[in-house]
Amino acid sequence: MSELVRSIAFNILARGKAFPTTLTDHDKVQALVRKLQPVNTAKGLRRLGPTGDGGYLVPDDLAGIDACYSPGVSFISGFEKDCADLGMKVFMADRSVEQPAEWHALFHFTKKYVGVTTDDDFMTIDNWVASTLPDAKSDLMLQIDIEGYEYEAFLAMSDALLARFRIIVAEFHNLNQLWNQPFFGVASRAFEKILQTHTCVHIHPNNFHPTFERWGLSIPPAAEFTFLRKDRVVDPVGATVFPHPLDSDSSPKAHFALPKCWYDNPQ
Repeated sequence: MSELVRSIAFNILARGKAFPTTLTDHDKVQALVRKLQPVNTAKGLRRLGPTGDGGYLVPDDLAGIDACYSPGVSFISGFEKDCADLGMKVFMADRSVEQPAEWHALFHFTKKYVGVTTDDDFMTIDNWVASTLPDAKSDLMLQIDIEGYEYEAFLAMSDALLARFRIIVAEFHNLNQLWNQPFFGVASRAFEKILQTHTCVHIHPNNFHPTFERWGLSIPPAAEFTFLRKDRVVDPVGATVFPHPLDSDSSPKAHFALPKCWYDNPQ
């Protein structure tokens, strides 16, 4: 393509607030999707939080978890309340709200965002945990929904802290951008980091937006992933039934199940 044609194409895209980029190789996206295929374990899954948005499926392996860290506070705190009712300390953080939607004696709130630095508005997850549970070595749970900043939060997290999270529930956003090569580079590294120590045990697509279809792969723009630390995984078998009986749509929009490409392929 000549430089003149490139310039014209760039200017046309720029008017629509778009930017040209290199497409990720199909094989790389497919390989990542296959690595994330969920497994069933001997522990099974249970739901914490309400039906609909704000509730998540987690492994029924909660005994001994000291605390749940939950960055991204919305107008629903049912998941966090269920954790507190089980005896966990619950640490929440969000710069955009004044307090959680409801309160519990075991709730602790910090008015900051989670990110890659610690300053007046942000904090890393490592600094957050160090400031709230100093010197503790206990198992933790992480539930994170921070609208696209989850990738940098995981990449900034130390390996030692990541290994303390027995269970991770994370909503990953902009997954349709996995076809965007620069985005894929960042997102895939975040997933690969988690997969070093954890195994995916559930995926629930957010039905607020329809899936994105390309080259035989169907990718939801956002999905909730549940991971269990590998030392807790017993008798793993590839999961084949989606939605799970305990799943509930995130919005009143049209229902769609997890596309088969996320679970119906050989590992």
